[in-house]
Amino acid sequence: MANAKEELERHVVRLATRSLDWEALGFQADVDPRYRRAQMRYLGGGGTGKHDDPNIHPAQHFTLSTMVLPAHSEGPLHVHHDVEEVFFVLQGELTFLWGGTDLAEVVETTARARDMVFVPAGVYRGVRNDSDGEALMLVLLGSGRPELPTYPPGSPLTEARGRRG
Repeated sequence: MANAKEELERHVVRLATRSLDWEALGFQADVDPRYRRAQMRYLGGGGTGKHDDPNIHPAQHFTLSTMVLPAHSEGPLHVHHDVEEVFFVLQGELTFLWGGTDLAEVVETTARARDMVFVPAGVYRGVRNDSDGEALMLVLLGSGRPELPTYPPGSPLTEARGRRG
């Protein structure tokens, strides 16, 4: 049986063992270069579906990752029907888009370092970095294995996601 220190260390995920994954959402950047961003997974695969990543700590009830948004990049409008999502800005300034459940109106708000945006399941959301510098945020999804998101009707990302293999 493992001692307490060994047990603790089994649950520690260190930055030194992480790497930025620019390919996790590469299918989006293939549709439009402004969608280029990187995920660094810590707990579970998050909303990118990288649940088979051998370097993550297995998730039970939620996932946690960081996301790097280069200058003038964006995460397109999408919806998670099965989970709530939390965005916590660590560095920079981000514009968050809120499209409600039916996209009848898309509104925006600005969030800066240590601001949080909570999005319930079933609500369209997106994020944009309008600045000339890189932004960094923490992303939590309320399930250990969330479904892949869907995109607004007519979005070219729907077809691109299907080709992702």
